[in-house]
Amino acid sequence: MVEESLRQGVEREPVLFAPILAGSEMFRSLFKEGMSLVEETADYLDGDGRGDSRRLPRVGSLAYATESMRLTTRLMQLASWLLLQRAVNDGELTVEQARAEKNKVKLAGLATATQGAGWDALPERLRSLISRSLRLQERIRRLDGAHGPDGPPEVGNPVRDQIGLIANAFNAVMR
Repeated sequence: MVEESLRQGVEREPVLFAPILAGSEMFRSLFKEGMSLVEETADYLDGDGRGDSRRLPRVGSLAYATESMRLTTRLMQLASWLLLQRAVNDGELTVEQARAEKNKVKLAGLATATQGAGWDALPERLRSLISRSLRLQERIRRLDGAHGPDGPPEVGNPVRDQIGLIANAFNAVMR
């Protein structure tokens, strides 16, 4: 059947894996991991991180302030993306609404200076949180890239699509 369609020049829609992936157990796991990392980071920065930052030399203290701001900004953007995707998956937002909101989410440009001055002076726990957030960012960017530049594609209504095909076929025969 596929060969016949190709010979007749019938175009087939590509199979879209991103919507399936986004609604999968893998997405739920990614969501849980992301939100846990946000929580763990907030607990550290509001708790042990305060004491850790006070014990740093001047260059380390400046790096701590800079990197902790970059980390929290990165995590808030990632959490926003995850929450938008979950809202679409759960039917709380339409794809159009999510696309409009997604324009506010920045998944790129949130790098960190792992080789910069003061990096080695940073507490190991903060460096670990930063590294984990960068890995999460890369995974989310790849998943977001699977959707294309405008976010998740609109998943069509297969019944409506088939009715449209039948109507077009009848219209062609009636002419």
